[in-house]
Amino acid sequence: MAQHGGRRGWYGKLVGAALGVTLLATGASVWTAQAGAVDGPSPKATASATPGSDVKPVDVTIAHASDKGARGVNITIDDGPDPAWTPQVLDLLREHEVKATFCMVGTQAQAHPDLVKKVVAAGHQLCNHSVSHDTAMDKKSQAYQSQQILDAERMITEASGGVRPMYYRAPGGAFTPYSRKLAASRGMRPLGWNVDTKDFERPGTDAIVATVERELPNGPTLLFHDAGGDRSQTVEALRRILPWLREQGYSSGFPVR
Repeated sequence: MAQHGGRRGWYGKLVGAALGVTLLATGASVWTAQAGAVDGPSPKATASATPGSDVKPVDVTIAHASDKGARGVNITIDDGPDPAWTPQVLDLLREHEVKATFCMVGTQAQAHPDLVKKVVAAGHQLCNHSVSHDTAMDKKSQAYQSQQILDAERMITEASGGVRPMYYRAPGGAFTPYSRKLAASRGMRPLGWNVDTKDFERPGTDAIVATVERELPNGPTLLFHDAGGDRSQTVEALRRILPWLREQGYSSGFPVR
Protein backbone atom coordinates (compact mmCIF):
# COMPACT_ATOMS: atom_id res chain seq x y z
CA MET A 1 0.00 0.00 0.00
CA ALA A 2 1.10 3.49 -0.71
CA GLN A 3 3.02 5.23 2.02
CA HIS A 4 2.19 8.84 1.09
CA GLY A 5 5.52 10.11 2.38
CA GLY A 6 4.64 13.69 1.46
CA ARG A 7 2.24 13.83 4.38
CA ARG A 8 4.87 13.48 7.05
CA GLY A 9 5.66 17.19 7.23
CA TRP A 10 2.06 18.15 7.89
CA TYR A 11 1.51 15.38 10.39
CA GLY A 12 4.81 16.04 12.10
CA LYS A 13 3.19 19.17 13.50
CA LEU A 14 0.54 16.99 15.11
CA VAL A 15 2.92 14.68 16.92
CA GLY A 16 3.84 17.13 19.66
CA ALA A 17 0.24 17.97 20.30
CA ALA A 18 -0.76 14.32 20.30
CA LEU A 19 1.90 13.35 22.80
CA GLY A 20 1.00 16.32 24.93
CA VAL A 21 -2.59 15.12 25.04
CA THR A 22 -1.40 11.68 26.01
CA LEU A 23 0.70 12.98 28.88
CA LEU A 24 -2.01 15.27 30.19
CA ALA A 25 -4.86 12.77 30.07
CA THR A 26 -6.09 11.67 33.48
CA GLY A 27 -8.51 9.20 34.97
CA ALA A 28 -7.82 6.42 32.48
CA SER A 29 -5.94 3.20 32.96
CA VAL A 30 -2.46 2.79 31.54
CA TRP A 31 -1.69 0.09 29.04
CA THR A 32 1.27 -2.14 29.95
CA ALA A 33 3.43 -3.32 27.08
CA GLN A 34 3.02 -7.00 26.34
CA ALA A 35 5.95 -9.37 26.11
CA GLY A 36 7.79 -9.02 22.83
CA ALA A 37 7.62 -5.21 22.60
CA VAL A 38 10.72 -3.41 21.42
CA ASP A 39 13.09 -2.65 24.29
CA GLY A 40 13.37 0.88 25.66
CA PRO A 41 10.88 3.48 26.87
CA SER A 42 7.74 3.90 24.80
CA PRO A 43 4.61 6.03 25.05
CA LYS A 44 1.80 4.32 26.94
CA ALA A 45 -1.83 4.55 25.96
CA THR A 46 -4.07 6.43 28.35
CA ALA A 47 -7.04 4.27 27.35
CA SER A 48 -7.46 0.71 28.55
CA ALA A 49 -6.55 -2.10 26.17
CA THR A 50 -9.18 -4.30 27.81
CA PRO A 51 -12.41 -4.15 25.82
CA GLY A 52 -15.59 -3.26 27.67
CA SER A 53 -18.62 -5.53 27.72
CA ASP A 54 -20.16 -3.60 24.82
CA VAL A 55 -17.20 -4.23 22.51
CA LYS A 56 -17.38 -7.26 20.24
CA PRO A 57 -14.14 -8.42 18.57
CA VAL A 58 -14.11 -8.52 14.78
CA ASP A 59 -12.03 -10.22 12.10
CA VAL A 60 -8.32 -9.30 12.16
CA THR A 61 -7.89 -9.52 8.38
CA ILE A 62 -7.74 -6.28 6.38
CA ALA A 63 -11.14 -5.49 4.88
CA HIS A 64 -11.56 -4.40 1.28
CA ALA A 65 -15.01 -5.71 0.29
CA SER A 66 -18.26 -3.77 0.48
CA ASP A 67 -21.30 -4.78 2.50
CA LYS A 68 -23.34 -3.99 -0.64
CA GLY A 69 -21.82 -6.88 -2.52
CA ALA A 70 -20.42 -6.96 -6.04
CA ARG A 71 -21.95 -3.63 -7.11
CA GLY A 72 -21.14 -1.85 -3.87
CA VAL A 73 -18.50 0.82 -3.52
CA ASN A 74 -16.92 2.12 -0.32
CA ILE A 75 -16.07 5.82 -0.26
CA THR A 76 -13.42 6.37 2.41
CA ILE A 77 -12.25 9.84 3.45
CA ASP A 78 -8.97 10.14 5.37
CA ASP A 79 -7.08 12.51 7.65
CA GLY A 80 -9.80 14.89 8.86
CA PRO A 81 -11.98 16.28 10.00
CA ASP A 82 -11.00 19.68 8.63
CA PRO A 83 -13.19 22.81 8.97
CA ALA A 84 -12.48 23.95 5.40
CA TRP A 85 -13.02 20.68 3.50
CA THR A 86 -15.06 18.23 5.56
CA PRO A 87 -18.26 20.34 5.32
CA GLN A 88 -17.89 20.51 1.54
CA VAL A 89 -17.45 16.74 1.33
CA LEU A 90 -20.46 16.22 3.59
CA ASP A 91 -22.55 18.50 1.36
CA LEU A 92 -21.66 16.48 -1.74
CA LEU A 93 -22.35 13.16 -0.04
CA ARG A 94 -25.75 14.41 1.09
CA GLU A 95 -26.59 15.78 -2.35
CA HIS A 96 -25.89 12.42 -3.98
CA GLU A 97 -27.30 10.32 -1.13
CA VAL A 98 -23.99 8.58 -0.57
CA LYS A 99 -22.66 7.23 2.72
CA ALA A 100 -18.94 7.17 3.45
CA THR A 101 -16.42 6.05 6.03
CA PHE A 102 -14.40 8.86 7.59
CA CYS A 103 -10.96 7.75 8.79
CA MET A 104 -10.14 10.40 11.39
CA VAL A 105 -6.86 11.41 12.95
CA GLY A 106 -7.27 11.60 16.72
CA THR A 107 -5.95 15.12 17.17
CA GLN A 108 -8.14 16.40 14.34
CA ALA A 109 -11.23 14.80 15.86
CA GLN A 110 -10.39 16.29 19.24
CA ALA A 111 -9.92 19.75 17.70
CA HIS A 112 -13.19 19.64 15.73
CA PRO A 113 -15.80 17.65 17.68
CA ASP A 114 -18.62 19.54 15.99
CA LEU A 115 -17.57 18.07 12.65
CA VAL A 116 -17.26 14.57 14.08
CA LYS A 117 -20.83 14.86 15.36
CA LYS A 118 -22.01 16.11 11.94
CA VAL A 119 -20.41 13.10 10.25
CA VAL A 120 -22.21 10.75 12.65
CA ALA A 121 -25.53 12.61 12.38
CA ALA A 122 -25.40 12.24 8.58
CA GLY A 123 -25.20 8.45 8.89
CA HIS A 124 -21.56 7.96 7.98
CA GLN A 125 -19.18 5.55 9.71
CA LEU A 126 -16.14 6.45 11.79
CA CYS A 127 -12.70 4.92 11.38
CA ASN A 128 -9.66 5.25 13.65
CA HIS A 129 -6.66 6.59 11.69
CA SER A 130 -4.30 6.82 14.70
CA VAL A 131 -3.38 9.78 16.89
CA SER A 132 -0.81 11.48 14.71
CA HIS A 133 -0.65 9.68 11.34
CA ASP A 134 2.80 8.17 11.77
CA THR A 135 3.41 6.20 8.55
CA ALA A 136 6.33 4.44 10.25
CA MET A 137 4.15 2.94 12.99
CA ASP A 138 4.96 -0.55 11.79
CA LYS A 139 8.61 0.06 12.73
CA LYS A 140 7.76 1.17 16.27
CA SER A 141 7.21 -0.75 19.50
CA GLN A 142 3.96 -2.43 20.44
CA ALA A 143 3.57 0.09 23.25
CA TYR A 144 3.75 2.94 20.73
CA GLN A 145 1.30 1.25 18.38
CA SER A 146 -1.09 0.73 21.29
CA GLN A 147 -0.86 4.39 22.31
CA GLN A 148 -1.60 5.52 18.76
CA ILE A 149 -4.59 3.21 18.33
CA LEU A 150 -6.19 3.35 21.77
CA ASP A 151 -5.78 7.07 22.34
CA ALA A 152 -7.19 7.84 18.89
CA GLU A 153 -10.14 5.56 19.65
CA ARG A 154 -10.77 7.51 22.85
CA MET A 155 -10.39 10.92 21.16
CA ILE A 156 -12.77 10.05 18.34
CA THR A 157 -15.33 8.46 20.66
CA GLU A 158 -15.31 11.47 22.97
CA ALA A 159 -15.53 13.92 20.06
CA SER A 160 -18.49 12.03 18.56
CA GLY A 161 -20.44 12.08 21.78
CA GLY A 162 -19.99 8.38 22.43
CA VAL A 163 -20.04 6.76 18.97
CA ARG A 164 -17.07 4.44 18.58
CA PRO A 165 -15.05 3.97 15.37
CA MET A 166 -15.93 0.74 13.60
CA TYR A 167 -12.68 0.43 11.63
CA TYR A 168 -8.94 1.03 11.99
CA ARG A 169 -6.85 2.18 9.03
CA ALA A 170 -3.12 2.28 9.63
CA PRO A 171 -1.43 5.45 8.33
CA GLY A 172 0.01 4.70 4.91
CA GLY A 173 -1.07 1.09 5.33
CA ALA A 174 1.53 0.53 8.07
CA PHE A 175 -0.28 -2.40 9.66
CA THR A 176 1.39 -5.01 11.82
CA PRO A 177 -0.02 -8.32 13.07
CA TYR A 178 -0.08 -6.75 16.53
CA SER A 179 -1.92 -3.58 15.49
CA ARG A 180 -4.49 -5.55 13.54
CA LYS A 181 -5.12 -7.87 16.49
CA LEU A 182 -5.39 -4.97 18.94
CA ALA A 183 -7.79 -3.02 16.72
CA ALA A 184 -9.92 -6.09 16.04
CA SER A 185 -10.14 -6.86 19.76
CA ARG A 186 -11.62 -3.38 20.20
CA GLY A 187 -14.25 -3.98 17.53
CA MET A 188 -12.40 -2.02 14.82
CA ARG A 189 -11.96 -3.99 11.60
CA PRO A 190 -8.61 -3.28 9.93
CA LEU A 191 -9.41 -1.34 6.75
CA GLY A 192 -7.43 -1.24 3.54
CA TRP A 193 -8.18 0.24 0.12
CA ASN A 194 -8.28 -0.91 -3.48
CA VAL A 195 -8.09 2.40 -5.35
CA ASP A 196 -5.61 5.03 -4.20
CA THR A 197 -6.85 8.11 -6.02
CA LYS A 198 -3.56 9.94 -5.33
CA ASP A 199 -5.67 12.99 -4.51
CA PHE A 200 -3.31 13.94 -1.70
CA GLU A 201 -0.65 14.70 -4.30
CA ARG A 202 -3.04 17.10 -6.09
CA PRO A 203 -2.47 15.66 -9.59
CA GLY A 204 -5.48 17.55 -10.95
CA THR A 205 -9.18 16.80 -10.85
CA ASP A 206 -9.11 15.05 -14.22
CA ALA A 207 -6.33 12.73 -13.04
CA ILE A 208 -8.21 11.81 -9.86
CA VAL A 209 -11.36 11.01 -11.80
CA ALA A 210 -9.41 9.01 -14.38
CA THR A 211 -7.73 6.95 -11.66
CA VAL A 212 -11.10 5.95 -10.21
CA GLU A 213 -12.55 5.05 -13.60
CA ARG A 214 -9.45 3.04 -14.51
CA GLU A 215 -8.83 1.22 -11.22
CA LEU A 216 -12.33 0.57 -9.86
CA PRO A 217 -12.20 -3.00 -11.28
CA ASN A 218 -9.40 -3.62 -8.74
CA GLY A 219 -11.91 -3.45 -5.90
CA PRO A 220 -14.60 -1.36 -4.23
CA THR A 221 -12.79 0.68 -1.57
CA LEU A 222 -11.76 4.15 -2.78
CA LEU A 223 -9.30 6.36 -0.88
CA PHE A 224 -9.83 10.14 -0.70
CA HIS A 225 -8.72 12.87 1.74
CA ASP A 226 -10.45 15.79 3.42
CA ALA A 227 -7.47 17.28 5.28
CA GLY A 228 -3.73 17.83 5.08
CA GLY A 229 -3.78 20.76 2.69
CA ASP A 230 -5.78 22.12 -0.22
CA ARG A 231 -8.43 19.50 -1.01
CA SER A 232 -10.29 21.49 -3.68
CA GLN A 233 -9.32 18.92 -6.33
CA THR A 234 -10.79 16.15 -4.18
CA VAL A 235 -14.05 18.05 -3.78
CA GLU A 236 -14.32 18.67 -7.52
CA ALA A 237 -13.40 15.07 -8.31
CA LEU A 238 -16.09 13.77 -5.97
CA ARG A 239 -18.57 16.11 -7.64
CA ARG A 240 -17.97 14.14 -10.85
CA ILE A 241 -17.29 10.68 -9.44
CA LEU A 242 -20.37 10.29 -7.24
CA PRO A 243 -22.94 10.65 -10.04
CA TRP A 244 -20.75 8.59 -12.38
CA LEU A 245 -20.73 5.70 -9.91
CA ARG A 246 -24.52 5.71 -9.78
CA GLU A 247 -24.73 5.84 -13.59
CA GLN A 248 -22.51 2.75 -13.69
CA GLY A 249 -24.90 0.89 -11.40
CA TYR A 250 -22.91 1.10 -8.18
CA SER A 251 -24.39 1.82 -4.76
CA SER A 252 -22.57 3.21 -1.76
CA GLY A 253 -21.85 0.90 1.12
CA PHE A 254 -19.55 0.40 4.07
CA PRO A 255 -16.56 -1.92 4.32
CA VAL A 256 -17.41 -5.38 5.60
CA ARG A 257 -16.87 -6.02 9.29
